[in-house]
Amino acid sequence: MKKTKDIWLEYHKKLFAFIKSRVGDSDAEDILQDVFVKIHTKIDSLKETAKLESWLYQITRNAIIDYYRSKRMTEELSDWIGAEETIESDNIRQEFSACILPMIEQLPDKYRSAVRLSEIEGKTQKEVAEREKISLSGAKSRVQRGRVLLKGMLHDCCKIELNHRNQLISYEQKKRKYKCP
Repeated sequence: MKKTKDIWLEYHKKLFAFIKSRVGDSDAEDILQDVFVKIHTKIDSLKETAKLESWLYQITRNAIIDYYRSKRMTEELSDWIGAEETIESDNIRQEFSACILPMIEQLPDKYRSAVRLSEIEGKTQKEVAEREKISLSGAKSRVQRGRVLLKGMLHDCCKIELNHRNQLISYEQKKRKYKCP
């Protein structure tokens, strides 16, 4: 685990620029100091050091949101809050996607095939029906049931956090029932 001093040396410029681009110069330094106080007091709660950068940016985003809440601004919040995150959220999605594939392989054959064709290969449900030699309603049913089974597996395995657009912003594994890389 990195020490807070090492984290400061490596990330303070990046986090300061991230904050400054969202709140301006006047309050950015204060918010950065608040962020590092939170990092220092909560560093022991970080379970996976590989997720340090994502964790730091999540704390920083929360601090910026708290800043806007404390100001009780009536104007709309900046576009960045609703916008898709940058590299770190892409990394989370890629990492999470790698965990889903083994789960799909655990589905019963007929659902596995339907989910793989529709969700992984991007086939339409009509194409799934043709490939599986079943009716269109049968293909729709298999895809839906496969999704429901997969969703249950995901909820058993992981604590998932989505934003207001139902986009993945973070996850944490509960169990190691399914082998994720």
